Amino acid sequence: MIEEADFLTTESDDIIISARQTLVSEDSSSNLWGYYFCIENQSDEKIQLVGKDWNITDDRGNHYQDSSAGFNGELPDLAPGEYFEFTSMAPLASENAVFYGSCKIAENNTVKEFKIPTLSFAKKQLKNPVIN
Repeated sequence: MIEEADFLTTESDDIIISARQTLVSEDSSSNLWGYYFCIENQSDEKIQLVGKDWNITDDRGNHYQDSSAGFNGELPDLAPGEYFEFTSMAPLASENAVFYGSCKIAENNTVKEFKIPTLSFAKKQLKNPVIN
């Protein structure tokens, strides 16, 4: 069970973004990290999630980037009080990496970038076991 304290959360302009990472599997050559995001609209206006600019940099200097429209092909609309959950995975050769970036959110025909919480992928810091 995931405890609320295991999430990193950031809030700006009544938009709340919560994030969590977990090690899904590991072997001698790679580590499969999973990550979860929940984007909550606590504003009084309807918003639309239009894109993301996510980066992963590992301790070997490798850099991965996802700057794309939508979330798994969706451009979700969120009315006040609604939320959107997103999960994905990142296969890394390294045991340690950081995940950082932003979400692009449109409100009243204006697109703003909202920083996501920075996640640390570090096997030595894991509180939870590997999920198989």
